[in-house]
Formats: sequence, C-alpha cells, structure tokens
Amino acid sequence: MTVPAMRRPRIKPEHRAYRTVDGHVRIGSVVHGIGAEVRDPDGWVWTLVEAMDGTRAATEVVAEVARRHPGLRLPEPDIAQAMADLTGAGYVEDAGADPPAELSERERERYGRGMTLMRWMDLTPRPSAWEPQLLLRRARVLLVGVGGTGGAAARDLVASGVGRLHCVEPDVVELSNLNRQTLFREHDLGRPKIDAVLASLRALNPDTTVTGERREVRGPADLADLLTGRPAAGARYDALLLAADRPPAIRRWANRVCLASGTAWAEAGYRGPLVSVGVFTPGRGACWECLRDTEIERRDLRLAPGQDEDVASPRMPWNPANAVTAGLSGGLLAHAALMLLCGVPRIEPGCRFGLNLMLPGDPVEQRAERRPDCPACGARQADGTPMDPA
Repeated sequence: MTVPAMRRPRIKPEHRAYRTVDGHVRIGSVVHGIGAEVRDPDGWVWTLVEAMDGTRAATEVVAEVARRHPGLRLPEPDIAQAMADLTGAGYVEDAGADPPAELSERERERYGRGMTLMRWMDLTPRPSAWEPQLLLRRARVLLVGVGGTGGAAARDLVASGVGRLHCVEPDVVELSNLNRQTLFREHDLGRPKIDAVLASLRALNPDTTVTGERREVRGPADLADLLTGRPAAGARYDALLLAADRPPAIRRWANRVCLASGTAWAEAGYRGPLVSVGVFTPGRGACWECLRDTEIERRDLRLAPGQDEDVASPRMPWNPANAVTAGLSGGLLAHAALMLLCGVPRIEPGCRFGLNLMLPGDPVEQRAERRPDCPACGARQADGTPMDPA
C-alpha cells in the first residue's frame, strides 16, 4: 500500500483518539471494524496523536514528540514510522489538502455530510477526503429494474452524487406498486415507469446525468448489449446493479455477462422478511453461481428424493413486500454500489449480506470460496476464455 505524503497530518475527526483507564490509546471510534487499540506504556503514542492536529508538518510532528519525551531518546525514524502506520491504517487525513477542483463549491456543500460519513468508514489512505466523492461523480452505472428495490437504489445513488445512471424498466405504474415503489404517485398510474422515474430523479439532483429506456431483458444478449452500448462517448459502465427478479434466470445471465465483460455488479431484493444484497467482482472471490451452489450444499432442507426446494420456501406469483423491505433492499444495493465504485468501505466481493427482520440480531451473511468446478467462473479460470453467457 502506498501511503500518500501529507503536508499537515491530522487524525480524522471521526477517528479522534482517547486514552483508556489502563493507558492504552483507542483510535478510530467505537464502531466494530474501524476502531483499534494501541499499547502505549511510555505515553508517546498519545503525544503523537495529539500532535497530529493538522497544524504541523510531518517533520514538526516528529520533532514535537521527541521534544516532549526527552528521557526516552526516541529515534525519529521510529516516530515517523508510527505516524506512517496510523496513516496506512486509514486514521489520518491531510489538513493541508486542497479540495479537488473538479468538485464545485456547491457540490462540496451538497455532499459534505456524505463525505464525512465516507471519511469515517474509509480505511484507505487518500490524498484528499473528497476522493471517494470524486470517484462517485465520475462513475457510470447501469441499473436494471426500477421498482421497489431499484427505485430506492436509484434515489439513493442520485442523491449521493453518482455521475451517470442509466435505468432500464419495461413496466407501467400500477396501483399495487404504490405500497413500496416510492418514486411513483397516484397521478403516474398507467404511465411507463421509466418516464416517471426519470422525472423524479432529475428533479432530485440536476447535477447527475440520468437516462433511461423502456426495455425488457429477455436474455443474456440483452444484458450484454446494454452493458456495451449505452454510456456517453463510448465509455463502459463501472458497475451493473440488478434489481429485477424476472425472468427467473436473470441473475445467472448477469453473472455470465459480467464475467465475460469484467464488470463489477451487485443484485438485491427481498424474500419475505429476508432482505439482502450480493456483491461480485470478476476475478475476485466467488461469483454468483459459486455462492449459490455453495449455499445450496450448505443448507439442510431435509427434502425427500425428488422434492423441489421451492416446497420449503414457496414462491408466489407476486413478491410479498412493503415500503420498508423495498427501501432496505434498495439502500443495501446503493451501499453495495458505493463499495464497488468508491472502495468505501473495503469489502472482499463474492458475498451476500443483509437483514432478517424477524430477528434483528440475526444477520444474513453468506460467503464462499471460488469453486474450481463452477460452470461460470471455474471454466473461465481453467482455459482463460469467458463462458457463453447463456
């Protein structure tokens, strides 16, 4: 990892350190996955984090720590290394960094609260705390399906400042949609969903480029065409977000098409009270089929020979849902997009995570190793060529 040089190193405000009763230094907040504890028997680590307040250059920080602990005879390289370790762990920002010129003052005001949240979750050293927001602004995203999950994901991404979002949806607005698809209003009944979505999203954030088309995905060729032919100036999409649940094979198609094109993707939805999102990056971790096949093997449904697994969890012509489950799944999908596009927070792809609303303390979490026998990524790995998306 390359640690950026910092003019005036400062512990991030969200990661402000404190001393424990036994003299250790806790830094990074009390959030699991961020915070850490450092042993500090001689007290100089605490002096170091205090000196890193954004008012001193790095050399001045080192000199200040050495000055305040003369009896320890601390080698300056050791102090500098401790500062580099804290920076490499993601707890430090550069108070002297100029905001990126690509982001206007208006954008910095608009996205300021989001920047501080990403700074809190971001454990990657960066030249500027605004870098994740800049990555999001440059991103191009393809979203298939803008119903309950997709509409919430689109709303959250546009509000967060995604650069370009292209939405694909074939349906019209129906009365039964309105209990969960919150981009629509009663006056939209009978109107193509894509028209209502574009109007709503453009009104939400005129700085984001939102486009769309009324189109049904009927096979992997449709997804491949969408991925390769839509962004402005011939640029490819940075991520595919799948929020459609039909045809039933659409996730398999997306997996194969994204493997063939090298496109990161995520899919989300709800199954009754279970709300989850899957996150996948070709070449890193399990693909969707690896994860699905491993999960099928892991579950013990105690089915009789020949019984279909749907008897254990029946599927209906409609998907039971409300605005809560749709909003949660859409929020998770947008969160997955931010992870893929901005690297905040860092995640190893090839996993599924979410919530069980029946038991709030019981998270949904699935992870698998990449399978050499996987018919999608395993065969691709073996001979170096992509699988046929079909």
